[in-house]
Amino acid sequence: MSQQRLSFDAPVGAVADAVAVRPGVVWVPGWLDDVGQAELFAAFGEWSRPPAGLRTPHMPDGSPLSIRSVCLGWHWYPYAYSRTCDDHDGAPVKPFPPLLSRLGHEACTLTGFEPVPFDAAIVNLYDADAKLGLHQDKEADEVIERGSPVVTISLGDTCTFRMAGTTTRNRPHDDVPLASGDLLVFGGPARLAYHGVTKLHPGTGPPSLGLDGRISITLRESGLR
Repeated sequence: MSQQRLSFDAPVGAVADAVAVRPGVVWVPGWLDDVGQAELFAAFGEWSRPPAGLRTPHMPDGSPLSIRSVCLGWHWYPYAYSRTCDDHDGAPVKPFPPLLSRLGHEACTLTGFEPVPFDAAIVNLYDADAKLGLHQDKEADEVIERGSPVVTISLGDTCTFRMAGTTTRNRPHDDVPLASGDLLVFGGPARLAYHGVTKLHPGTGPPSLGLDGRISITLRESGLR
């Protein structure tokens, strides 16, 4: 894929602790320092307020997910994108913030992907018992075909983040312990990898952050206009 400027067969040399989990998947432990984490957590407090604030997503059959979520730029709910919070209060979605544009650009540059015009974020809040089943992130066809990277930033408690293949949820799996401040980027040959959160590890987040649970901030290029 044209986005990849690294060999994903070995640990990434651009930053000392970066790890190539598999081709097209790069994990950078401790990417954000305490100040950067606090800035994102404060921003989450603003994003989560109504209108178009934090809500519990539901599957099409009405069953609730165990996470709570807020969207930026484009609103996502199973299985559609919209400019309004159609499955909650119907309010216009909050704009995609410059802070996330900057972080997305820096994350791509660091991990060997060509930066893309990120325009959608799904921000999930996990409590101690929350999980997220293995799923694929499916945006516009041209975005998928280019292998446009997905960027995930973690805050708070460590989780077990599981990745499977691009055609099945079955083994083999790669389990990554995503801790507060960690970065994970996947794209190219791994763009359609099934992924999810199988477990949270309560009490493992930095006390200074003041976060009970975990927040994931996931950026993607929607390909929508």
